[in-house]
Amino acid sequence: MNDKKILELFKDGQRENAFSKLYSLYPKIEALVLSKGGQKQDALDVFQEALIILNRNLEKSDFKLTSSFYTYLYSVSRFIWKDAQKKFSKEELHNLNDTEVEYFNSVLEEKKYQLAEHAFLELGERCQQLLQLFYNKAMSFKEIAKVMQFKSEKIAKNQKYKCLTKAKNIYQTSKTVQS
Repeated sequence: MNDKKILELFKDGQRENAFSKLYSLYPKIEALVLSKGGQKQDALDVFQEALIILNRNLEKSDFKLTSSFYTYLYSVSRFIWKDAQKKFSKEELHNLNDTEVEYFNSVLEEKKYQLAEHAFLELGERCQQLLQLFYNKAMSFKEIAKVMQFKSEKIAKNQKYKCLTKAKNIYQTSKTVQS
């Protein structure tokens, strides 16, 4: 199946079909990771992360696939693997072309997203609930205070601040550990 048809599947909301077609590219990504000293499980992890990055990018209205799916997934997978191994030299980063910079930025953006998700999941249930009510449901502090049984909206606002501070601290700690 060619790239145009796969792109049409994505546009038509048939993501599962599109991804099943993209899995035909997996052996090439596995060969890449194995050639760089990785294991089969590493290759599968790298490929799945590359698919997640592709999916996130396809959901952006300004994203344009400027290469084949194979080239995109191969390049992103290469960056994921090299980043995981911390094997980028300054010269190598400096010599990236515009497309490679875009792919590498996608990998870095996904890393940030994963750290933020980890920070959110490390919060207690009450903090998660409060932040979801505020950000996902766009509820006012007055409504949040009522739902979460706080005595006032000011308490809800203070709790949100404390939850965000805790999430930021977890994020920063995780970021430092991964560096």
